[in-house]
Amino acid sequence: MDKLDELDRKILNALQADAAISLDQLGETIGLSRNACWRRVKAMETSGVITKRVALIDPIKVDLGLMVFMQVRTNSHDPKWQQDFSNATNAISGILSVYRMTGDLDYLIRARVSDMADYDRLYQQLITRLHIADIAASFVMEEIKDSTTLTL
Repeated sequence: MDKLDELDRKILNALQADAAISLDQLGETIGLSRNACWRRVKAMETSGVITKRVALIDPIKVDLGLMVFMQVRTNSHDPKWQQDFSNATNAISGILSVYRMTGDLDYLIRARVSDMADYDRLYQQLITRLHIADIAASFVMEEIKDSTTLTL
């Protein structure tokens, strides 16, 4: 897919608001036929613009009300350690996001757990799989804004 036009952007905005929208509803919202919407959505999926469609779940209702950000520092920056870190963080349930950072911090991990004991379980899994120089954790007291919507 070369470049997104205004109709593509409208489709993406509608899908970001409700990925379960029917093609008929999408067409009415965008001002295109059902088939034209389907072709555009398929083209954006094929090109990788749309990577997946998901359901967003209320974490409190599934007993995962505690969000934690873990700041990781390491003394090792070789490719093997980075691959081991990637494998470990991908294998541990509760870890939602992992970022390699610039500055004082090497990695930032965002995780959801039910409580402090559950956080300790996650922490123990991580440190038994990897040698980490330092981990600091910050717990979210209030979520002021948490969005999955990209501005198009």
